[in-house]
Amino acid sequence: MNSVTTEVGPPTELAGKTAIVTGGTRGIGLAIVEHLVAEGASVVVTARKQLELDQVAERFGDRVAVVCGGVDAPGHPHQAVRTGIERFGSLDILVNNAATNPQYGSLMDTDLSAFDKVIAVNLRAPLVFSREVWQEWMMEHGGSIVNVASTGAFRIALNTGSYNISKAALVHLTRQLALEMAPKVRVNAVAPAVVRTDMASNQVEGSELGDQYPLGRVGEPEDVAAACSYLLSHAASWVTGTVLTLDGGVLLLKGTRQIPAN
Repeated sequence: MNSVTTEVGPPTELAGKTAIVTGGTRGIGLAIVEHLVAEGASVVVTARKQLELDQVAERFGDRVAVVCGGVDAPGHPHQAVRTGIERFGSLDILVNNAATNPQYGSLMDTDLSAFDKVIAVNLRAPLVFSREVWQEWMMEHGGSIVNVASTGAFRIALNTGSYNISKAALVHLTRQLALEMAPKVRVNAVAPAVVRTDMASNQVEGSELGDQYPLGRVGEPEDVAAACSYLLSHAASWVTGTVLTLDGGVLLLKGTRQIPAN
């Protein structure tokens, strides 16, 4: 299990809020959970592996509740939302972080069931979770949603077409929901390039990938968590429908040479 050291100040205006973080047991998701807990929020963490959820529950104690299941499983989003409301009394924040990329290679050769899985997890699930929090809490009480997209949404790549298509659609979904859920709910997204996580380990470990970035390094989960904290905070109260790119400047190189993307 990844461990991320997070140093933040005393509880902020997020104190007393309740959040859901999907895929919250490792990497970016775990860093987001850490930030939210440190800022005073209670968090419902979802993931597919009960052991990892148990470790998160032990680590954060009564500040978190855990719900095991795939984000695309029928009934799972409703269960997670009801857990937050019943356990902590509200559901103010949703971070759609869970993602998958089982398909690598040309779309011409891809197993369409793998393509369907990517769309189900990376696109349909964020919509279903957003509808659940809207219907169960946010339509009446308001709230904020952050979707974790990717710089892959903004470029074409030979072998990650399914993933990049799903993230491009997630960017559009973010803007659509921002319009439909205003003024009560703000909806934004972050779009990281390569971040040092298990999912990107084959790109990062043993390579000099960071040298290709203008800022000299790949991203860390903390970089994404900090950006999410900003978008969820009162400091971003006039921000909705925005996609915040977190890429160490790598998209500045677009059109000049091949660039890495998350």
